[in-house]
Amino acid sequence: MPQRLLSDRHCTSCLGRVQSLLMRKLASRLISFSVKPSLSSPYRTKFPSRRVISIQNLLGSRSFSTNPNITTASFLQQATMKNLETYSNKDQIKVIERYFDLPLDYKQPSGEKIRVFARNLIPKKKAKTEKEEQDLPYLVYLQGGPGFEVGLMGSSGFAGEIHEQGYQTLWLDPRGTGLSTPVSADTLPSRLKSDQDIADYLKYFRADSIVKDCEAIRQILLGDKPNEEDRKWTIMGQSFGGFCAITYLSFHSEGLKEVFITGGLAPLVDDPDPNYEWTVRKVTHRNKIYYEKYPEDVRRVRDIARYLEGNAVVLPNGGNLTVRRFQQLGIDFGMSGGIDRVHQTVLRAANDLELFGKFSYKTLQNIEHSQSFDGNPIYAILHEPIYCQGKAPRWSAQRVVDKNPQFSWAHVKKLSADEPIYFTGEMIFPTMFDDYANLRPLKGAAELLAQDSSWGPLYDLQQLAANKVKVSAATYFEDMYVPFELSQETAVKIQNTEQYITNQLFHSGIREDPKDVMKRLFQLSRREYS
Repeated sequence: MPQRLLSDRHCTSCLGRVQSLLMRKLASRLISFSVKPSLSSPYRTKFPSRRVISIQNLLGSRSFSTNPNITTASFLQQATMKNLETYSNKDQIKVIERYFDLPLDYKQPSGEKIRVFARNLIPKKKAKTEKEEQDLPYLVYLQGGPGFEVGLMGSSGFAGEIHEQGYQTLWLDPRGTGLSTPVSADTLPSRLKSDQDIADYLKYFRADSIVKDCEAIRQILLGDKPNEEDRKWTIMGQSFGGFCAITYLSFHSEGLKEVFITGGLAPLVDDPDPNYEWTVRKVTHRNKIYYEKYPEDVRRVRDIARYLEGNAVVLPNGGNLTVRRFQQLGIDFGMSGGIDRVHQTVLRAANDLELFGKFSYKTLQNIEHSQSFDGNPIYAILHEPIYCQGKAPRWSAQRVVDKNPQFSWAHVKKLSADEPIYFTGEMIFPTMFDDYANLRPLKGAAELLAQDSSWGPLYDLQQLAANKVKVSAATYFEDMYVPFELSQETAVKIQNTEQYITNQLFHSGIREDPKDVMKRLFQLSRREYS
């Protein structure tokens, strides 16, 4: 049976005992404990109306920014919302598609605008009338990434668990993704003429700007409610969404009732190096598990690497399948079933080489579809800058990985045939801007951003130490993307944080076992102690 350790306060001494216990037990025993849809004949109604917001009468001059000269009124000047369409899906969920025109740069609120999309879901069984709908509290979901949108959710999975608790939900496509003004080489504003122009533009798509979007939307949707508590909402961040939640707590906690975080207690660092030092250890561990489970893949992967080294292999969209790109399939090692999925790709590719002496179109298509950087370029170009505060990333992952020759085919190919080449994990390398077709036009901007040290603050440690907003987190001991060790350092620094820690789920735990994870989070939220 899983062991449980309950603590009524999250303190350093308790954390030390917990970490000590975990390190002794490791992952060899079961440890699970708490430490403080589709549409079917939808009925559609169109709403051409456009709501133009004046915020002068909402919070007066209350600051919306770390810059004291930026007031709430100027922050939201000319912000607009359009309710374009509403319908109900077969799960008895009312869906409202919401579009907001918001400033690209909140220091210039009357300047260039971008679109931010959020899908509002209202469980009909919790609200029978329009008044009841308006009274349902909001929970805003912040997506992982960076650079990923949110698909249509319904009444199953973790969305259903949230709705069952009486929330209406808001599923944000963060700026630059999905139905928000997307970032890709083919959709950049025509005014951007140089790599420096593109780099400067992309700097507005980190967590600090995403949080400001959330605050602008909160004021639009809830700012006219007479009760101050009713003007607040709850947020839930998965992975990078958790990073955004901590930025939210740092600078705009006045807008929050409560925070839930799953696999996203961000390292509170100034550059990515500490994160990748731990990540490389985690990825190395997962490689060892992979090759222990599939020992024949040592030979298969070496054969594939040798073939890729000697042949120019082009993917269906024009990208290059190089040895280094094939190694990047290891990003899946940290997800439930990821090791098995990578093995299936290796098995198919090796089978192709045996039968045809080359890779089939289907194999190439599968590999291309398993890697999301072409369609979600923010995931590549801003992945290292999401850690930066006043320091340049300088291709952190590349520098850290280079310290371990087991990741280098140039090194491993000279070793005996039983020596494996390691797959890489969630890491961004400069060569990706040659290998991925839709990243190539962004290569110059990526290099500029990699050497840029002018990144602004993402966290306020003093504010986090005095935090009064409840933070309830699900943390995964085997997390390959947000290292457990750094998460625990973060948890100590954020007052009023409690955790459910388990080694039975991976980074995708909220999707693997939504019922249990959400039950644990809501239990933590009650702050009930025996």
